[in-house]
Amino acid sequence: MKDLNALLAAKRVLLSDGAWGTQLSQRGLQPGECPEQWNFDRRDDVKAVASSYVGAGSDIILSNTFGGNPIKLAKAGLKGKTREVNRLGANISKEAAGDRALVFASVGPTGEFMEPLGDITEQQMIDCFAEQIRGLVEGGADGIVIETFTDLGEAKAALRAAREVVGAGHCCPPACGKLPVVISMTYSRGPAGFATMMGVRPDQAARELEAAGVDLVGSNCGTGIADMIEVAALMRPATKLPLWIKPNAGLPQLVNGKTIFRETPEQMAAQFPALVKAGANVVGGCCGTTPEHIRQLARQRQMMR
Repeated sequence: MKDLNALLAAKRVLLSDGAWGTQLSQRGLQPGECPEQWNFDRRDDVKAVASSYVGAGSDIILSNTFGGNPIKLAKAGLKGKTREVNRLGANISKEAAGDRALVFASVGPTGEFMEPLGDITEQQMIDCFAEQIRGLVEGGADGIVIETFTDLGEAKAALRAAREVVGAGHCCPPACGKLPVVISMTYSRGPAGFATMMGVRPDQAARELEAAGVDLVGSNCGTGIADMIEVAALMRPATKLPLWIKPNAGLPQLVNGKTIFRETPEQMAAQFPALVKAGANVVGGCCGTTPEHIRQLARQRQMMR
């Protein structure tokens, strides 16, 4: 936590990166194609995405490993290369970051249900995430972000995996046992307010995840910055932990068969002060956001000092 805490103390609000899928698609990633395969086949393109966010002003960037758990990789024929996929993903982002940014490696959900809704046991889920996280730590990640989760049980399993890996000597540097872990969940507005698709409320998640031992809590994806201001305001009274918030570039719209996001960098940046006032400590972007969104957030942050 030393580097993260030092950055927070110096800057008060940190900037994460923006969308990865959007940028990879612009470089030729096809629908249904496994993004993590690019860590092997198109390393330069993956590094270019990471570098673009560092250049835009991100203090923290992620890695091309969102779907890097063995359950998802099995569908692309990559299950046997889980650790290598993740080691490469973290390493590519570390190369791009240099000494200008931290790398919080991305861990996304499996897309499967744990018992009793599904067939996967808690221990199987922990083992699944542990295999991925071993590779991320071997690749030099400065932290882990468990993101876009909707089920608290699965999120807690991923957290347990992270704690077991860094506490069991699977990585080289002794200091890796102190790697910060973020859990970021996805909420949408319903008749009863904001909740995940599994019915988890923002304040509930903040309380339970802090009790479980996570270092940062937050939300990403699902909605734009206006709704995220409300989500942050709900989470802030429920926890003393730093809040990690990454909104989409507005709500997705289907136009001529393609999903687009209309919120401009300027529109997002204009609401940045309100998001900070609501309690956000790390701010970035999710679906539809670009390096220009981050660049505008950086300009807005500078104006607030």
